[in-house]
Amino acid sequence: MPLYVKSTRIWLADNPGFNEKWIQDQIAADPSILGLGDVEVRSSERRQPRAGRLDLLLQDSTGAQRYVVELQLGATDESHLVRTLEYWDIEKRRYPSYEHIAVIVAEDVTTRFLNVISLFNGSVPVVAIQMVALQVGEVMTLTFTKVLDAVRREPDEEEVAAEVVDKSYWVNQASATTVAEGEKVEQLVKQFDDKLTLRYNKHYVGFARDGLAYNFAVIRPRRTATNLDIKLPRTDDVDQKLKKAGLELQDYDTRWGAFRIRLAVGDVQKHAEILSELLKAAYDARGA
Repeated sequence: MPLYVKSTRIWLADNPGFNEKWIQDQIAADPSILGLGDVEVRSSERRQPRAGRLDLLLQDSTGAQRYVVELQLGATDESHLVRTLEYWDIEKRRYPSYEHIAVIVAEDVTTRFLNVISLFNGSVPVVAIQMVALQVGEVMTLTFTKVLDAVRREPDEEEVAAEVVDKSYWVNQASATTVAEGEKVEQLVKQFDDKLTLRYNKHYVGFARDGLAYNFAVIRPRRTATNLDIKLPRTDDVDQKLKKAGLELQDYDTRWGAFRIRLAVGDVQKHAEILSELLKAAYDARGA
């Protein structure tokens, strides 16, 4: 049996030997400790126009998501929340081709703070992480626990008419190459319903049938890859099929019931058989 050693919690806000810069350095040395997946540091102490400096800007390995991270010793407060949201908005406007998520890291994420975030989470994707410093003898460690996950809000079909854009919008936001991968997905779905067409919306590329939204799948072109969401219940069978095919499953969106698949250039053609099978199953479920 391993030896049990009692640990003691240290409140960094009350300890003059630690500051936010020290925490920032620990995260920068190993960003995986935040529990946000495979991420890398894009910038630290990032200057914001007329708004101070952002503690950390992280980016996931797919190049699709960026995390706007603000650190705070002690308990969360209103000024910290406002600053985080302001930085998130600035980064999102400056680099709209990325999906930006606001991340607040604090020693004490209060219930009041969580209640406030719940009022708008979905419109603004926010992750709250509680940080705990523990000392065992002469050794100290940090643990990070996600207490609130981002709610990704997809515009509903009633909003689509007001959000329609054209193909060039996505070429400018992403690239002509990744938009072309989405067009290859369109060719797959036309094999079982030739009335389906791509519908370019501001937030995503969906499908339409007879002029009406028909979103059994959603495409999100990025700069170097294309994200494909296929709306199917998660089962071991589908998981195994994706794994066997070698497709990269980013995650499963439980809120929208969709597999999030990252497609590199050429993947649609390479994996046409399994993608067609899953798209047809989602199409059939959508029409049920």
